[in-house]
Amino acid sequence: MNFQNIIMKKRNGIELEDNEIRFFVNGYTNGEIPDYQVSALLMAVYFNGLNERETLSLTKEMLYSGETVDLSAIEGIKVDKHSTGGVGDTTSMIVAPLVASCGVPVAKMSGRGLGHTGGTIDKLESIPGFKVELSIADFIEQVKQHKLALIGQTGNLAPADKKLYALRDVTATVENISLIASSIMSKKLAAGSDAIVLDVKIGHGAFMQTLDEAVELAKTMVEIGGGMNRKVVALVTNMDQPLGFAIGNALEVKEALQVLGGKGPSDLKELCLRLSSEMISFGLKIDSVSARKKAEESLDSGKALAKFFDFIEAQGGDIDYLKNPSKLPSSEKTIDVVSPKTGYIKGINALELGYCAMSLGAGREKKTSKLDYASGILLNAKNGDFVAKDQILAKLHLSNSLEYDSEIESRVLDSFLIDSDKPDSSTKLVLARVSEYSTDYY
Repeated sequence: MNFQNIIMKKRNGIELEDNEIRFFVNGYTNGEIPDYQVSALLMAVYFNGLNERETLSLTKEMLYSGETVDLSAIEGIKVDKHSTGGVGDTTSMIVAPLVASCGVPVAKMSGRGLGHTGGTIDKLESIPGFKVELSIADFIEQVKQHKLALIGQTGNLAPADKKLYALRDVTATVENISLIASSIMSKKLAAGSDAIVLDVKIGHGAFMQTLDEAVELAKTMVEIGGGMNRKVVALVTNMDQPLGFAIGNALEVKEALQVLGGKGPSDLKELCLRLSSEMISFGLKIDSVSARKKAEESLDSGKALAKFFDFIEAQGGDIDYLKNPSKLPSSEKTIDVVSPKTGYIKGINALELGYCAMSLGAGREKKTSKLDYASGILLNAKNGDFVAKDQILAKLHLSNSLEYDSEIESRVLDSFLIDSDKPDSSTKLVLARVSEYSTDYY
């Protein structure tokens, strides 16, 4: 098969056959097709797109390019959750134990953070002793015993996607719905769960900027799931401001503990209940109203918090730090960012706050960057709140190891839009729900 002919077909907007996609993925993964030719094909795909069949075919080839996880030894319907990334997105730390406490097995593989987006693995590793390096056999055994395990992605999970994404990143071909969807779903499907709940973020702090784009991405991923005989539902959720109040690893663990204890920020708690309800509905085969009731009861009774402790201890974490959150990593120095005037918060630039937290040491500019678990930003006000002049908008938790850049303070301040007029309405948290049957807008 001639790869140049494949490039020409897609350049001319002609549909690729399954065997041509297989030849492309296998050849590139094995090093038989060079970067410059694959770059040309990716650019042709970027401009001409892939149809539903081509997208499913690409997902399958990336999925089977490496090892897959067989979870059949675990009883029940295994349910996973994935977020497309945001700022202050602490949901996995809350949702996983909450769902597991309701009897639904959660076998989750998560990633590390890069840039403005935090990673669940990094947050959990701020708990002393917690380990993510479990063998697949131990991973499965822990889910069988505790209903929950969370590890980093294995090195040979969808290796074709890893190689293709690195090339997309340097050839300006990331922003294509089919390529994004197949990348996400190849990894999620390889992880072996029976059902997947997707949290597709939209807004300043997210990858997707418009509702139409986010819904299209959600529909594409739901279609891929259906094509692979997996149950998938997606919620399109707002990331125009950080979720909750905490941005930073140990800060977010403390906030997760609040929500698991039945308290915490209302937006974070509500989104976790929405996501958990979808997962519980899949796992127990019950309607969404009954699933929501189970999730609320688990939070109110303390079962969810107890399951979090159980899960952390099973993976080597010292739960004394969870019982006494003040012992978790904390900054030796904080700086208050105060409002320059009286008014209402009309907008918050979540993306900029994410980058500011990264600059403080809470995130990685490069994969090799070292994290400071104590650093980050703790918000004191959100969209729609009234603030007085000199009232604290946010508290910067400085890295204990990095030199502080005073410019960050002004960047954080500039991230808040304050207006004298009260905003017309509160920010919607969930904007749409996409399933194999329908798309509902809220």
